[in-house]
Amino acid sequence: MHIEVNPVPFEKLADKSTAEKSDAIRNRVIHARSLQSKRFKEYHGIHYNAQMPTKLISIFCELDETSLNLLQTAMEKLNLSARAYDRILKVARTIADLETADKIKPQHIAEAIQYRSLDRDLWTNN
Repeated sequence: MHIEVNPVPFEKLADKSTAEKSDAIRNRVIHARSLQSKRFKEYHGIHYNAQMPTKLISIFCELDETSLNLLQTAMEKLNLSARAYDRILKVARTIADLETADKIKPQHIAEAIQYRSLDRDLWTNN
C-alpha cells in the first residue's frame, strides 16, 4: 500500500491546535487488531483481515448498495482485477475496524479505493 503525502502548508504547520496523539492512534490500532483476532478466533491460522481468504471476505465484508456501486464504478474505471477487489475489501474492513464500525460504509470503500489507485499510479509511472 502506498500513500501520497503532499507538502504541508505553512498555516497548518503554525497552527496551534493539537492533532491526534500517537498514543491515541496506537490504542486504536491495538483495538482494531483485537477486533480482528476475535472475528477470526474460529478460523485456524487467520488472525487479521489481511489473511482472509475469499470465502471469509464474502462473510465479513458485506456491502450495502451504495458501497457496492462505488466499488463497481472503481473496478470498471480503474480496470482493477479480482485480486484488487479482494484487497480493497480487506483494507475497507480494516478502516472500518479502526473506526469500530460493525459494517463497511461507503467512506471506508472510498478510502480503500484511493489507496489502491495510488498504488497503481506508482507502479505504472516507474
